[in-house]
Amino acid sequence: MKVRRVVTGRDRNGKSVFVLCDDAPRSLDYAHIPGMSNTQVWATPPQPRLDQPVRDPTSSPVSVLPAAGGTQLMIVRFPPDTVMQSPRFDPVAADRENREWLPGLAERFEPDAPGMHTTDTVDYGIVLSGEIWLELDEGATQHLRQHDVVIQNGTRHAWRNKADKEAVMAFILIGATR
Repeated sequence: MKVRRVVTGRDRNGKSVFVLCDDAPRSLDYAHIPGMSNTQVWATPPQPRLDQPVRDPTSSPVSVLPAAGGTQLMIVRFPPDTVMQSPRFDPVAADRENREWLPGLAERFEPDAPGMHTTDTVDYGIVLSGEIWLELDEGATQHLRQHDVVIQNGTRHAWRNKADKEAVMAFILIGATR
């Protein structure tokens, strides 16, 4: 998925300038999950310094999950769940692709409960288009539509797209501690 980002900073004289106006370079349209895509737009370390030159943090993350106090901005497109229910769906290849693309997060997906995971983050999830269901423990769900916002407080959850069209969400992850 192509996502344009505009990043500001300061020049040597302290004046505000545009540092980057480009497509987010770390974007994947999944080969083994048709219709799924993930774009990592920006990240910050804990206690980012505004007096330092702006450098693109997205090129080679060790983990897409931020450390405590750090942040990560991602745009995710979810295909309908029927994609994963297709006889042609290869869960092993999809898992391999996830582990390569989403280090730190993919390992948290539960093998016995597809899609379920827990992270040490507070996540703001904003439905940009479509509709999606947030599933929590014991099968509790909330149906979310365009412009709904979820504040996910490090709880076990999964995203389910029971609709027949894709859903697109923006996620701002903030690293936290337990």
